[in-house]
This record gives sequence, structure tokens and C-alpha cells, in this order.
Amino acid sequence: MNPILKKKLKAQAHALNPVVMIGQAGLTNEVLNEINIALDVHELIKVRIRAERDDRRIMSEQIVTATQAENIQSIGQIGVFYRKNPNK
Repeated sequence: MNPILKKKLKAQAHALNPVVMIGQAGLTNEVLNEINIALDVHELIKVRIRAERDDRRIMSEQIVTATQAENIQSIGQIGVFYRKNPNK
């Protein structure tokens, strides 16, 4: 992804609220399914990951791998992910 598009997506994500929250149970298959659905509908989503810093980084990498999405930005407990929907 080129830096110009990434910057544009960061600006768009600023006004978004998290649509998926990962809590004590961690990154389960059900949570991944919800993330996939949200990416199909919205393309650009925020995910709140309530975990320690290293665990958040690992979960973000797992989300990217499992959903084929791009990690646009991670600030604190919030991760921003983007996946183009070819049907839109």
C-alpha cells in the first residue's frame, strides 16, 4: 500500500468508533468472523484490543494474517484495519 493512500485512510479512520472489541477471551474464531463481516461491510474498521502491549501486537498480526487485511495504524488499544471489498 502506498503512503498516500495509507495517510488518507488514517484520516478517515479518525472519526470512526471501534466496531469489534477483543476482551478477556482473546482472539477467538468468533471474533475473527465478526472482523471479517465488518471488513466486508465497511472496508475500514477500528478494533479495540484489551491486552498487554506485546499481546496486542501479536493479535494485530494474527488479524492481518487471518483476514488478509492491512494494518493501517495501531495506537494504544485501538487497531485500524483495511481490506478492499471487490464487490463495492
